[in-house]
Amino acid sequence: MIGKDLRIVFMGTPEFAVASLRRIVEEGYNVVAVVTTPDKPAGRGQKIHESDVKLAAKELGLPILQPEKLRDPEFVKAMEELKPDLGIVIAFRMLPEVIWAMPKYGTFNLHASLLPQYRGAAPINWAIINGEEKTGITTFLLNHEIDKGAIIGQHEEPILPEDNIGTMYDKLMTKGCDLVVETIEKIASGDYEAIEQMHIDESTLKPAPKIFKDDCKIDWSWQGERIVNFVRGLSPYPAAWTPMYIDGEEKSSAKIFEVKFEPTESAMKVGEITSDSREEIAVRCADGLIHILSMQIAGKRRMSNHDLLLGFRDIESYTCK
Repeated sequence: MIGKDLRIVFMGTPEFAVASLRRIVEEGYNVVAVVTTPDKPAGRGQKIHESDVKLAAKELGLPILQPEKLRDPEFVKAMEELKPDLGIVIAFRMLPEVIWAMPKYGTFNLHASLLPQYRGAAPINWAIINGEEKTGITTFLLNHEIDKGAIIGQHEEPILPEDNIGTMYDKLMTKGCDLVVETIEKIASGDYEAIEQMHIDESTLKPAPKIFKDDCKIDWSWQGERIVNFVRGLSPYPAAWTPMYIDGEEKSSAKIFEVKFEPTESAMKVGEITSDSREEIAVRCADGLIHILSMQIAGKRRMSNHDLLLGFRDIESYTCK
């Protein structure tokens, strides 16, 4: 059997999943339905928002299912009527067994890490934050536990010093398309050996939990290299940030998108800001200066240091904590 003989149900939500969906449709694979999240209001105007995967599926002319609950009897029945041979999941919700076990050849997931490392919702972010020199993508068969199914395929990708979450997201999204196609063909042919994620010392594994706003706050008492990696792993979204104080009272905050570290001795206290009032903005950290190359003050747009300092001439009166 070849992959194009399979009846495929594709499940996903964000842009990361769209590239693989487009690829398999363009190459002639038989996607019998796309499952994605329900439409929901978003933004200041509460305009109804459709997922990136739904928008792509509409453009591609594919049937779309948007269940509120994945155990809903109507959704389960609709899935059964599709008679799927294979399920593909990329950045979607946790599936109940009644869904992931339904396809004849099971359901596989594309995960943006080299499993078993970085199981969780934010694997690319945490790999960069932790200063890894490589990451990758993995396909694995779904089972009862999150990101612990048998591994089918992996591709490595180096993390370059200039990479951030934005560039690595794009690289792994593109690589993921190739791995998804390879995995479909392996499953169709039966010519593969799934590697179980068993007998692993869990204490050696690094997690990748979902990231919230409080997780993005910079601690200026950290060493410089750690702060650089932290900023890279959150740039451009959701973005590292810092509160800004005058005389101990919080007056503003800033998102930080790009920095460089200069190890140096200084009489400055951690969190103190220095500036030449023209282009240079730097904050004292544990072992040197963090030079801020791109930032956004709360209530303002993202701008160059030059433009920011034209209207923020008293920046040295602030401290960061």
